[in-house]
Amino acid sequence: MNADDVLHPERAGILLVDDMEDNLIALEAVLGSLNEPLVRARSGEEAMKALLRRRFALVLLDIRMPGMDGFETAANIKRLDQTKDVPIIFLTGVEDDSGYAFRGYATGAADYLTKPFDPWVLRAKVRVFLELHRKQLQLEALRAEVQQLRELVNKDPE
Repeated sequence: MNADDVLHPERAGILLVDDMEDNLIALEAVLGSLNEPLVRARSGEEAMKALLRRRFALVLLDIRMPGMDGFETAANIKRLDQTKDVPIIFLTGVEDDSGYAFRGYATGAADYLTKPFDPWVLRAKVRVFLELHRKQLQLEALRAEVQQLRELVNKDPE
């Protein structure tokens, strides 16, 4: 986590998970204009470490990776209390089995896109998830404020 993340916690960032360098470069090119932190992971294991180090608004997750594949990574993300609510968009090649979409949604994916993806569509979908994340942070802050007010109201006068 860098200083900018501490000053602007609403900028939780986007985790890009793909074992192919070219795919990561393409994702960064498409999403760079959103001015949100983009964090790379080259494997499911790296993704899990990143998710435990900082908060993310969204994970873009390739399905076909050596070692822990995207399905296994998603299952691990959804299993942990700290990460279970992070939305996942699966990305996979068009030649992949049509059952992948079903399996992706069954694993907890919020969305599923095939490569090559339309940059405008991907950016629009990511914007929606970033806005949902900001709204969630606002809701959490309001809940904390309400709790503090309840504690003040219920405090016994001395």
